[in-house]
Amino acid sequence: MFLLVSAQSTSTINTGDIIFQIFSFLFLLAIPAVIILLVVVLRKKNNRLKRVEEKADKLLKDKERDKR
Repeated sequence: MFLLVSAQSTSTINTGDIIFQIFSFLFLLAIPAVIILLVVVLRKKNNRLKRVEEKADKLLKDKERDKR
């Protein structure tokens, strides 16, 4: 009788266990998502910086041509 009761109690799923598993799964999904987000943001920032540098170089060249 005791074995039957203990077998039933171990097969139940606690709400806390479900919540913990969901948070653990979401955390595991969040790690690659954050890494991908960082790569995309840094790449956009790098491209924007390159465009600004090109514009600054162009303005400096135009300024030098105007002085001559």
